[in-house]
Amino acid sequence: MGVGIRGQDPRIQRYHAYANRIRPRPAVIRNAWWAFVVGGMISLLGQGITWGFQQVGLTENAAATPTSIVLVGLGALFTGLGWYDRIVKHGGMGGTLPITGFANAMVAPAMEFRAEGLIMGVGAKLFTLAGPVLVYGMATAFVMGAIRYALGIG
Repeated sequence: MGVGIRGQDPRIQRYHAYANRIRPRPAVIRNAWWAFVVGGMISLLGQGITWGFQQVGLTENAAATPTSIVLVGLGALFTGLGWYDRIVKHGGMGGTLPITGFANAMVAPAMEFRAEGLIMGVGAKLFTLAGPVLVYGMATAFVMGAIRYALGIG
């Protein structure tokens, strides 16, 4: 049996060439487009909610907190109804990255283990995915705050 390029059997090389020809190519442009559209729609919804809070007398800064709460609530509700998985399947990172994706990351594992009860199922699994994000986010915020304080920036 002969040895081909890089010490590989010629049959293995032919197999790799064949596999590369028939391998589906990722639809990068299409995926980026849908991520943009879905993320943009979530952002537009958030902006609409902010404007709604401004209409009842809140300033733009004051409206940010209740807007975040509403978006997290909607993300959790849509996850509970099974709709958010379809949004993420279609929109990829456009559905995962916004704050609604954070709610989905918290609720989805809890729902998966709800049969194990409120304490050991829902309560224990609620922060399975989001917990590390919170821990490292807070640690990073603390370190950056300490650096800013040490530099006298604020």
